[in-house]
Amino acid sequence: MENIVIHGTYFTSKNVNEVEFHEDHLICIDRSGTITRTLSPVDAEYSQILNDARQAGRLIELKPNQYLLPGFIDLHVHAPQWPQAGLALELPLADWLNHYTFPLEAKFADSHYARRVYQDFVHQLLSHGTTTAMMFGTIHNDANVELARQSVTQGLRAFVGQVVMDNPDQTPEYYRNSSAKEALESTEKFIHTMLGLQQQTNSTVVPVITPRFVPSCTDEALEGLGDLAKKYDLPVQSHLSESNWEHGYAIERYGIHDTAVMDHFHLLTNRSIMAHGTQLQDDDLLTLRNRQTTIAHCPISNIYFGNGVLPVKKLFSLGNRMGIGSDISGGYSPSLYHNIRQAVKSSQMLEDGVDSRKKADERGVKDSRITMPNAFYLATVGGAQALHLKTGKLEEGYQADFQIVNGHPALMKMTSADIFQRLMYQTEQQDIQEVYVAGKRVYGKN
Repeated sequence: MENIVIHGTYFTSKNVNEVEFHEDHLICIDRSGTITRTLSPVDAEYSQILNDARQAGRLIELKPNQYLLPGFIDLHVHAPQWPQAGLALELPLADWLNHYTFPLEAKFADSHYARRVYQDFVHQLLSHGTTTAMMFGTIHNDANVELARQSVTQGLRAFVGQVVMDNPDQTPEYYRNSSAKEALESTEKFIHTMLGLQQQTNSTVVPVITPRFVPSCTDEALEGLGDLAKKYDLPVQSHLSESNWEHGYAIERYGIHDTAVMDHFHLLTNRSIMAHGTQLQDDDLLTLRNRQTTIAHCPISNIYFGNGVLPVKKLFSLGNRMGIGSDISGGYSPSLYHNIRQAVKSSQMLEDGVDSRKKADERGVKDSRITMPNAFYLATVGGAQALHLKTGKLEEGYQADFQIVNGHPALMKMTSADIFQRLMYQTEQQDIQEVYVAGKRVYGKN
């Protein structure tokens, strides 16, 4: 028996290159929040199901200028950095961390402050159409639990990590784990708390093993985190070759790339999400593909701190797994619409090149441009696959995570391909009417 039925027009990824368009369809959702079936107007049961749902008050009817899209999946978010979004992005990464980010994150020792920030931030994610997020917290157990609780309360699918940063050479004394031992004990305590919350609330709230990145962690911490990831079969999140500085740091300290360092400590698995990767080389990409580790493409943040453009089309051709991330606050916007657009724009710049002193055919990297369907796939199916979730598509058997978007009335006169392009390029926060996670309304304007 359907719990709710949605009547309207929707877009969903068919594959990495194609988007499906379904007009005037029904989506049936059961009490568990799973899509049980979809029906077109030519299906025999269509009219009966539509009328029954309408009479029972279980019908969500989209207006002619509204469209249904899968909820977006943000694979890389620094939740405590929300108060500094858009600040000091002109600084080099190391300076930005030390002068802005670390002082801000240290404030989350106050769990009351954490609650205020996270209550607003989770709401912001949902209001931008994000239904699932993988988030860095801070080194503070209580604050991270607040982030998890706010996610549960507001209905966000949440993957939350307790950050580990114990290397005294690269982290400030006021914001650092006192030792690797303390960091690992605190992480394990957080894991148990999160698993308890997950069981208690029956929510998607998952603890994540979170070495901040290679510069922040001692070998002992990295080794211990690899052991915890295996012991509890948990996701891992961190950064890889984010910038010239970070990429070079690993080479200077270990004589190898940070991909090889993470792999040595068993932190690259099929449940790992590594952000940025603008400096990754072919051997790194091969390692990541072999481990089935996902790269979280953060196109806005990479403009400021990446010192390069992630060659997304090349990674598709190599078979690497990818999703997309906002990287609040290296990325200034929680909107994955903005990041989807930037992913396409950055790929065009990679293909064309940026130094006009060079000849046009020597300026860029040929065949680098990705399409809007490619970027849409990253924000939906790519993210879901990375997190091993049956969501990201509007399809039978998938969790009903979706957003209802208001389009301009002029869209009704366009082809489906043009409507999709306009929605991807034009949708802003104010255009997102409602958001649902597992068939439950978690955000709405009325």
